[in-house]
Amino acid sequence: MSEKDNPYGGSYSANYSNQSQNTNVSFGHGSQMGQASQSSMGVPEDGGMMSSEVPSTVQLPDLRPKQKAPLNIKDISTAEFMADVIEASKHYPVIVDFWAPWCEPCKQLGPLLEKNVGSLSGQVAMVKMNIDDHPQVAGQLGVQSIPAVVGFVNGQPADAFMGNVPEAQIKAFLEKLIKTANGGANASDNPLQDALDAAQALLDEEQSIEALAYYSAILEQLPDNSDALVGVGACLLAMGEREALDEHIADLNEEIKDTPLFRALISKIELADQAEDLGDLAGLKSEVEASPDNYQARYDYAIALNAAGKMEEAAEELLYIISKDREWNEDGARLQLLKFFESWGGTHPATLKGRRGLSSVLFR
Repeated sequence: MSEKDNPYGGSYSANYSNQSQNTNVSFGHGSQMGQASQSSMGVPEDGGMMSSEVPSTVQLPDLRPKQKAPLNIKDISTAEFMADVIEASKHYPVIVDFWAPWCEPCKQLGPLLEKNVGSLSGQVAMVKMNIDDHPQVAGQLGVQSIPAVVGFVNGQPADAFMGNVPEAQIKAFLEKLIKTANGGANASDNPLQDALDAAQALLDEEQSIEALAYYSAILEQLPDNSDALVGVGACLLAMGEREALDEHIADLNEEIKDTPLFRALISKIELADQAEDLGDLAGLKSEVEASPDNYQARYDYAIALNAAGKMEEAAEELLYIISKDREWNEDGARLQLLKFFESWGGTHPATLKGRRGLSSVLFR
């Protein structure tokens, strides 16, 4: 059957808003995220939110781990078709091999199908239907000759072929079916990581409400995802919602609190608290310029720079102190720089550059 002739060829949305849109951020329920009410997440009861022009939805592909298909090849009846094909294909691709005992090509194709499905280790399920005993489904699908193989994805026929085709064509058919089940030819191999990276990129660009929408969309599907739960905390911190942040952190379990991402969040909170009463950058900069070896002023200036998002400049100020007086304030400049690294994350460009600078100063 050609692709042209093949009759079978062929998310989630998390709402959030600004004050004028009057929709709301949706969070997971019955989970870490679900333990906190909307009001505790910094979302007013009426669904309003901090003012910002943002789109109304974030749509993500299915992020949940794929269920493994059964490895055994099963002969099914018409009565079993709904459960073993339609419903099962909502979790993994299912191929149906329509055959009959008198069909010699069927006897040649069947073992090749079973071999190739078996080699996929649970990515595709296979069932067989004897059309002599169970002709109804084949008739409804328009099967006019056998052998015929129909692939189902998400409860619908997705692709098919008829005849005793070469093994290479079987492999291509199965690969295409898996790709369709995973979202199509352009689907990502790791959609969860893509969503987390997108949220973090928005947060890095100070688009905290948009980032919060991504994290909430992830949590609707994976309510116990630690990266997204910590990401919500980072968004609340960036939005200045400290009371909601404290409640959110209190609801997180100890396993999440033992992750590097959570420790980075705590470092960010501590750094924000340090910067709160330091005054404006211009004044601190003037103080440093007036007295370059006033290490306390330079230390304060570094903290303020970091709070303003000027990470590399903040690191440079602390490196200056370390290069001049390693023991100042009981090694305080180096320890503060390490806290910067923890809050930025180990792979952030500012961390990588700062670590190179620290090594250069300490081991010159």
